[in-house]
Amino acid sequence: MAQVRLERDGTVATLTLDRPEVLNALSVELLGELTDRCEELAHDDELRVVVLRGAGRGFSAGADLSTLAHLVEDGPQARAAAAAGDVAASALEALPQVTIAAIHGRCVGGAVVLAAACDLRIAAHDTRFSIPEIDLGIPLAWGGVPRLLRELPPAVVRDLVLTCREFDAAEAATLGLLSRVVPAGGFEAAVTDLATRLAAKSRLPVRATLDAVAAGLGIGAPRGWSDADALLSAVRDPESRAAGEAYVARVLGQRDRDQEGEG
Repeated sequence: MAQVRLERDGTVATLTLDRPEVLNALSVELLGELTDRCEELAHDDELRVVVLRGAGRGFSAGADLSTLAHLVEDGPQARAAAAAGDVAASALEALPQVTIAAIHGRCVGGAVVLAAACDLRIAAHDTRFSIPEIDLGIPLAWGGVPRLLRELPPAVVRDLVLTCREFDAAEAATLGLLSRVVPAGGFEAAVTDLATRLAAKSRLPVRATLDAVAAGLGIGAPRGWSDADALLSAVRDPESRAAGEAYVARVLGQRDRDQEGEG
């Protein structure tokens, strides 16, 4: 049975971690499926947004304990199991679409790393986070520390990883880990609205922005664009020009309506 469910709705795809009976614990098999689905979506030119979420009561309880059993084995399988989370996170980062982690319930350990691999993170206000690896006697792996350092100050990363303490969505947002926090009752609508709004935007300037952020963080820009290249490409791109013209028309229309109201 598949452990990652892929659904498409127009230009938005949703990847759902689908092991709700174990709070979507991240088995080696699930991580492999997530990597495969990302590689599949990377070649879908119709998609604009990919949402990563968990089925049932929470986003994910982190690495499955069965994964640790793989690690004590000898041979290449142990190495592959140890790297599976990093490979999946890298596959998320390599997607050309905007990626959104939609987080609810619990988000633990390796699940925090997968969320950090996404471009944006939105969480229900009652979500609880923790990074308990050190209490389990293991370091935070899967490229977790470098990925967290892209989003958080070093002192905060040390605190969260070394103490293994729980923290809530409000603190996660204050620290800078989350893009936004929404009431639990409005979570589904907020995720849909964010994905829909982003999917409606012109592809080229969105990708250029994400590449610029990546370059500014020192992790390279996949297309290697300079600001000048991005600007020249956008003004010559039909979709981008249409978006600009539509925006100007809306602004001018609103200005005219405001003036009529004042009259």
